[in-house]
Amino acid sequence: MDDASDAPATDGGAGAAGGSEPTPEEEAAAAEDFIAEQRHLRLGKLDAMRAAGVDPYPVRFERTTTAGAIQAAHGDLQPGTEIDEKVSIAGRLMLMRRQGKLSFATLVDRDGPIQLFVSTAVIGEVAHHDFDDLDRGDWIGVEGTIMTTRRGELSVKVAGFTLLSKTIRPLPEKWHGLTDTDTRYRQRYVDLVMNENARRIARIRIQTISRVRHYLEGQGFSEVEGPVLQSTQGGATARPFVTHHNALGNDLYLRIALELHLKRLIVGGLDRVFEIGRVFRNEGVDTTHNPEFTMLEVYQAFGDYNDMMDLTEGIIADAARDVLPDMKVTYGGVELNLAPPYRRATMVALIEEELGVDINPAMPVEAARKVLDGLGVAYRADWGSGRLTNAVYDELLQHKIVQPTFVLDHPREVSPLARPHRDDPTLTERFELVISGHELANAYSELNDPVDQLQRFEDEAAAKAHGDAEAGDVDLDYVRALEYGMPPTGGMGMGMDRLVMLLTGTPSIREVILFPTLRPEPGMGGLTESTPGPRGDL
Repeated sequence: MDDASDAPATDGGAGAAGGSEPTPEEEAAAAEDFIAEQRHLRLGKLDAMRAAGVDPYPVRFERTTTAGAIQAAHGDLQPGTEIDEKVSIAGRLMLMRRQGKLSFATLVDRDGPIQLFVSTAVIGEVAHHDFDDLDRGDWIGVEGTIMTTRRGELSVKVAGFTLLSKTIRPLPEKWHGLTDTDTRYRQRYVDLVMNENARRIARIRIQTISRVRHYLEGQGFSEVEGPVLQSTQGGATARPFVTHHNALGNDLYLRIALELHLKRLIVGGLDRVFEIGRVFRNEGVDTTHNPEFTMLEVYQAFGDYNDMMDLTEGIIADAARDVLPDMKVTYGGVELNLAPPYRRATMVALIEEELGVDINPAMPVEAARKVLDGLGVAYRADWGSGRLTNAVYDELLQHKIVQPTFVLDHPREVSPLARPHRDDPTLTERFELVISGHELANAYSELNDPVDQLQRFEDEAAAKAHGDAEAGDVDLDYVRALEYGMPPTGGMGMGMDRLVMLLTGTPSIREVILFPTLRPEPGMGGLTESTPGPRGDL
C-alpha cells in the first residue's frame, strides 16, 4: 500500500510550459476560461448522471462519525492494521490520486481531513471508475471500515460511496489557494474551504461567544433580547441607519447599542441581564470598524464600575484560557499578557504621565484650550474643558496604550449615560478597557437620576439640532422608566469581534466577521444607489 500524495486531484487543463511570466490580466482571463471549461464539463457529468437515473443531489445521508472522532478513537492504531469497525462518514473530497487498482483520497469534514483508501478488489471496477470520476470539491458520503496504511496513515477503507452534492464550479488551485482578500471576504464559503486560518478563526469565534455566554450564566446573569428596530436614537454616540415601517407610517432606527432597553429590565426587577447581539452604526469601514458588529452588554443591579472591571477581567480571562493556555498573544508584533489583574489608571493621570501636561475637566476652558493649542490638537469653539480633555486623550494617548489598561473617570461632558463621580462632579464613573491602542470594553456606574438624565438627553438633542448626527434623542420613555426607580447599577459593553481579533492575533475585523460589509459586487445584483430599496435609505 501507499499513501496519498499531496498532489491535488486534476480539475483539467495544464499549466503553461516555458515562456515569459503571464501578466495579472492574462492570469485572470485564463482563470475565467478554466472556470467556464470546468463548469461545462461538470454540467455534462450532471446530465449523464441524471440520464442514468442517479440523483446528484440526494435528500440526506446517515452519518455515524466524523474525522475527529475517528482520530480520537483510533489515532494510536499500528501501521498496517485493519479492524472490522463499520463507519459512515461524509465530507468534501479535496485530494485524490490513482495508483493501479488503488486510489487514495482526502475527505474533509467539520473536524478536518481523513484519508480514504479505495480498492478495486473491494468496491469493483465500475464503482472504482465512478469514484475516480468525482471532482475535487464534491461532497460525498462513504461507508467503510477503519484501517491504517503501512506508513501509518489512519484511513477509511471504502466499501461504498454516495455523491451528495456535485460541485459545478472548481475550487481554487491548492498551492496558490484563495489569497485575494476582497474575494476571500465576498466568497467566505470558499475561504473556509481553502484556508485553514479562516476555519481556525471561525472556530475560535464560535467558541469565544459560547464561553462568554457560559461564564455570565455561571455568574447568575440571564440572557435577554432587546428590539433591533427602535423609535429613538440612543445608548451610544454614533450615526444610525434609518428605515421606514410602512404599516406604522414612521421612520425607525436600527439600534446603535443595546443599553437603554436592558436598563429598563433592571427597573423591572431582572437584576442581572446580558445580551449578545448585532448593532448597526452608519460609519466608515477600517481595520477595527464594520457597520454591523456583535456587541455584548451586561448590567448588574447593586453594583458599580468597579464590579464591572472585575467582571470584564473574568470574561476575558475565561475566554482566553480556551485559546491561549499561557494567556499571552502576539498582536501587532507585540506580546500581550491577558492574565488579570489589568492596570487601572485615570484618564487625567495617564495624560500627565505620558504627555507631561496638566489638563482636566474642572479647569477653566481658556486654560484647557491653551493646552490643546500647545499640543497641536484641533477643537471646536463650543467644547468645554471635559471634551477638550477627552480630545487630548483620543488624539495623542489612546493609541500608545499597549498592555491591557482600564482608563478610568472620563469627563462628564462626553459620558451622557454615566453616573457622576462620587468624588468629582466634573467626572463620571466610567472606564474603557484599552488593549493595543484600541477600546475593547466601555463601562459605567449607570446614571439612575431621572432629572439629571433628562437634562443630559436634552443637551444631546440640542447638539443633534446643531448638526451633530451622532448625538442622541430625548428618550422620554426611558426617563419615565427611571422615574419608577432604577437601583444602583453597573453596566458594561464589549465588542465581541474585537475580542476575537485579540484572541486570534488578527489585525482586521473583516477576518473575524464571517460576512463583513462590502461594496456591491458589479453584476451580482443587490441594492445599489441606482437600484434603491423601498426608501433607499437603509
